[in-house]
Amino acid sequence: MSVSNKIVLGVTGSIAAHKAADLASLLTKAKCDVRVVMTADAQHFITPLPFKTLTRNPVVTNLYDEVEGWQPTHISLADEADLFIIAPATANVIAKLAHGITDDALTCIALALNSKAKILIAPAMNGKMWLHAATQANVATLKKRGAKFIGPDEGMLSCGYEGIGRLWPVAKIAEHVLKQLR
Repeated sequence: MSVSNKIVLGVTGSIAAHKAADLASLLTKAKCDVRVVMTADAQHFITPLPFKTLTRNPVVTNLYDEVEGWQPTHISLADEADLFIIAPATANVIAKLAHGITDDALTCIALALNSKAKILIAPAMNGKMWLHAATQANVATLKKRGAKFIGPDEGMLSCGYEGIGRLWPVAKIAEHVLKQLR
């Protein structure tokens, strides 16, 4: 695999956000060019610094972040992406994507993605939130549009409940991402 595989990794406001750093590391070690986009809520759980260090790329934390050149960063990332993965993906971001709400860099990139980019979503949330009819309707809408879902997994949740809602194991997510790029 060459370094030409460009991945945009979206990180949202879940307790599992810290696991996205390991995902970024694994994908970078696999010679992918990983660009991380963090929501404001994600930054309550982890800072941009680990992602910047692990990927050796700037981290987008704001819709108005400009890295270089004249083109808006969210458009250039959307144009160049071979694969867009959101891990972890909250119910909030899944709902925004299903309804075309673009109020941050992550959701703007999702809406502006080039037609060749694959979209993977790795949910992480409370089991009741995952199983709620609204979330399931949003998931069905996104699947109809071609998004693929990885997980969620079952087990002990950070809220203290046992059940579905855990982020899939990071190594399995990385494996799935790399398979999609082949």
